[in-house]
Amino acid sequence: MKNILYLFALLALFFAAFCLSAATATASQKQDPNEFTLKVDVNLVVVHANVFNKKGFRVTDLEAQHFKVFEDEVEQKLSRFGQDDIPVTVGILLDNSGSMIGNRAMMKASALVFVETSNPLDEVFVVNFNDDYYLDLEEKNFTSDKEELKEAMGRTETRGRTALYDAIRASLRHSKRGTRRKKALLVVSDGADNASKASFATVLGEAQQAELAIYVVALPCTETGRLCRRAKREMKKLTETTGGTVYFAKSMEEIRELCEKAARDIRAQYVLGYYPTNKERDGGFRAIRLEVKAPKNYGKLIPKYRPGYFADVK
Repeated sequence: MKNILYLFALLALFFAAFCLSAATATASQKQDPNEFTLKVDVNLVVVHANVFNKKGFRVTDLEAQHFKVFEDEVEQKLSRFGQDDIPVTVGILLDNSGSMIGNRAMMKASALVFVETSNPLDEVFVVNFNDDYYLDLEEKNFTSDKEELKEAMGRTETRGRTALYDAIRASLRHSKRGTRRKKALLVVSDGADNASKASFATVLGEAQQAELAIYVVALPCTETGRLCRRAKREMKKLTETTGGTVYFAKSMEEIRELCEKAARDIRAQYVLGYYPTNKERDGGFRAIRLEVKAPKNYGKLIPKYRPGYFADVK
């Protein structure tokens, strides 16, 4: 009889321990809901998009039914839609080459306007470049403090040539240290590279594989016609490949307005998410195409978004 009672006691203790363990696990899930979300959304493909009308004004009042998303020309079912103003990891790249002499103060002030217009929770780093590039927040790497950013933007002398490609490559690497899921670069330059060790093809390939959008405020080019035309083509290609935008300034007086516009374009994006029908994890490139069909009174609408991604590898 004592043995039976002892056995029942053990079973009761075991059952109590099991219930306590289950309750603790449930409480843990409730305390950290993001852990569950990450597991569910691990295969979710997220597309950030801006939509502009034919006059170049941003359209912000569209709904989910106005969008269709295709992956490798196969239509996908939208699982998420919205307009999220979420914090961003963003790098500001400032051209301090000799061609910027006399315009550096205006460029610095315009970059600060970009910071002031951006989400206050953004984490920002600054890269000044001329013959070489310089990460100008020392050991801190990122900040949201305007005074620290102002100081970082003023450290480098205006001299020498333009190593833009090298600066972009370094910024792509550094942005990976950021904690924000959404990432971007803002480049303020005439785009006429004449000093980099890397080629444009190398930069373009690395930018295509990075989960990051590049925005360029293109300053008036003072180099030879051939070099300026090449710079214009490359800036267009770089921004189109990454889902960003290039803004061409007709004069230095315009760059303040264009930096502000870039900040607003980064913040006011549509967010479209889908679980791809292609489940293969082979590392291959998946082409994305976005269609926007709104009522006729909207006129022709032009979406800007990253045109593809590389699938995960098993």
